[in-house]
Amino acid sequence: MIGKTVSHYKILEKLGEGGMGVVYKAEDTKLKRMVALKFLSPLISDATARRRFVQEAQAASSLEHPNICSIHQIDETPDGRMYIVMPCYEGETLQAKIERGPMTLEEAVDITIQVASGLSKAHAKEIVHRDIKPGNVFITNDGLAKVVDFGLAKLSGRTKLTKTGTTPGTVAYMSPEQLKGGNVDQRSDIWALGVMLYEMITGETPFRGDIEQAMMYSIVNEEPRPVQSSRPDVPDDVVRIMERTLSKDPNRRYQTSAELALALQSMVRRPRIKLTDMESDDAKLLPSIAVLPFANMSPDPENQYFGDGLTEELINAFAQIEGLRVAARTSTFRFRGEGVDLREVAEKLNVGTVLEGSVRKAGNRLRVTAQLINIEDGYHLWSKRFDREMEDIFEIQDEITRAIVDQLKVKLVGPKDQALVPCGTENLDAYTALLEGRYYLHSLTPDGWAKSYDLLKESIALDPSFALPHMWLSDYYQSLAWWGGCSPHDVMPKSRAAAQRAIELDDQLGMAHGALAVVLWSYDWDFHGAEREFRRALELDPTSGFSRMRYALYLSCQGRSEETIAQARLSLRLEPLDPLLTAWVSSTLIGAGAIEEAVDTILKAIAMDQDHWQLHLFLGFAHLFSSREKDAAAALEQAVDLSGGASVALAMLGVTYYVIGKQSEADGLAKRLADRSRQEYVAPWLFACLSAARGEKSDALAHLKRAIEARDLFIVTANVWPPQPRLRGPEIDALLESAGLR
Repeated sequence: MIGKTVSHYKILEKLGEGGMGVVYKAEDTKLKRMVALKFLSPLISDATARRRFVQEAQAASSLEHPNICSIHQIDETPDGRMYIVMPCYEGETLQAKIERGPMTLEEAVDITIQVASGLSKAHAKEIVHRDIKPGNVFITNDGLAKVVDFGLAKLSGRTKLTKTGTTPGTVAYMSPEQLKGGNVDQRSDIWALGVMLYEMITGETPFRGDIEQAMMYSIVNEEPRPVQSSRPDVPDDVVRIMERTLSKDPNRRYQTSAELALALQSMVRRPRIKLTDMESDDAKLLPSIAVLPFANMSPDPENQYFGDGLTEELINAFAQIEGLRVAARTSTFRFRGEGVDLREVAEKLNVGTVLEGSVRKAGNRLRVTAQLINIEDGYHLWSKRFDREMEDIFEIQDEITRAIVDQLKVKLVGPKDQALVPCGTENLDAYTALLEGRYYLHSLTPDGWAKSYDLLKESIALDPSFALPHMWLSDYYQSLAWWGGCSPHDVMPKSRAAAQRAIELDDQLGMAHGALAVVLWSYDWDFHGAEREFRRALELDPTSGFSRMRYALYLSCQGRSEETIAQARLSLRLEPLDPLLTAWVSSTLIGAGAIEEAVDTILKAIAMDQDHWQLHLFLGFAHLFSSREKDAAAALEQAVDLSGGASVALAMLGVTYYVIGKQSEADGLAKRLADRSRQEYVAPWLFACLSAARGEKSDALAHLKRAIEARDLFIVTANVWPPQPRLRGPEIDALLESAGLR
């Protein structure tokens, strides 16, 4: 063929050969450009192969995307030999790159993002490639990835181009459902992308076999070898993404290639500094800021919520800025009030600048003042006053953010005219109701819960498409199930529905995925689903200490101690001054066996806030685990007093009294809880703990059965939180195992 002219294409050299065809480099003599001609192999003449060849041209030619090889035309020679005309790229196949050895992580991720982006275009047109592999990805000399060879593509409305007893594709990259002859959709391409990413990083495919049948068995029945066994430097985020793409169950993979690309892009766009190194010297050199709660200067003290809302929105906006380290909300809100020592703030939060301000609201008029202070010399870097109508609040938030960004000289993610504060609604009344509802929810009191519910429902009624009030409503219902005396059956389905609605409206809300994860874990007992949603929450917001705390608790209850401790410590670094978060993080450390670390953590927090009852609760837990019963009793007595007699505090104090021999006092607390249970929901798990402490194992088993029937949220903690050994044993373990909790 070399030297011949086909139509107006002069063939210059052979580029390669595959199963179906031969590719030549040629000169387009009309347009004076280089092209590639792919000829159907002369050894193949059956009708099926010819249809596949035509299908490749039809599929690819319908897709205009920079990561898909375009098709100029399809034709045939006078003797009936079919060929496709394509652009001629300078470069090599991905297969050739891999054969030279493992690639850098950055390059492997970049290529995967490009291929996923190209496939998203194909999948949007209901075209499934079905043969994604390194040999079908071409890398140009300038690093552009091109998906080629749509010969096996499955088009919407077309029958499968398969022979009896055969399966299209290359075995090493085929999904389990593809090998089993099941339904194949875009998720099979996503599986192949996961295999390809694994191979780029390690130089090997995740499933192996000496013969094709052994490879097929491995793909269908075995787990991939851990990627970090070959490449220990691969970050956990990449491992989690890869594991999800290689799930045997298509429903647990990323559902679209666009979602996979977004997850990888989100990881790449995060600040270059590792979260685990946030206290290093390099971290201190990054521009950093703490946003203090804006003071309420309005005549009505109820307007405090508005200043808090503005503060939170600014914190959220700053958190999206690459290269800027932002102190968490729960830490900065510890410094509310007049006479705050800014140097103390900066030292405790490890920041170089502090933003403080005030809000005065009168009628529909709003005055916002803000000043950015450099802690090192005490000078104002920037200050401004805004006198606006309430309708301008979103513009005020955005203007403040941009002004500070300019002062700190950091890089924005995205176009300069992109709004930094994604409010999610254009309805100011809905936004205002959200801010007030969130303010009252944080109070964690019955009165606050009631006000919060009314305001969040009002926000939803004013703008049903506003995602944030649905998200906070999910947390509201969970608070009632854990601490508010409500049956999980009454409120957790509502929490699930609210979280799902928030995600439907805005899939990028990490906290919404975290809220859904808690429902899946603690109420549905869908641990795989919970893991997926916890990880999604952290992919979207890796700097959320609260999300990491919730994930740490889940990991602790799953018995994954090393991961628990890592997440717990990171959560505390991200939000060092939040007593509620510290209490729950300490509980995860207890479950993971790091009891003395938990005690030290709690005592440091109590030194700053002696009145937070859950700090004393989990201090009591830690002492019980260490057989320091008298210290446990003292801590739990504090928890009872400070909480006003919370059920969990009463029960754990009763357990402690039984252990140290204060029988009558313990019986009195047990009766108090029994009387309460006739008026409101009291977790059956608490009664099981009390019965076990009395040595009444049959009663303990009966209460545990009730806890399982009630989907008592505390029951999922049974692996880590029975603070005395009597709630153990073969019968109890068997009961929990039969429910799928062990």
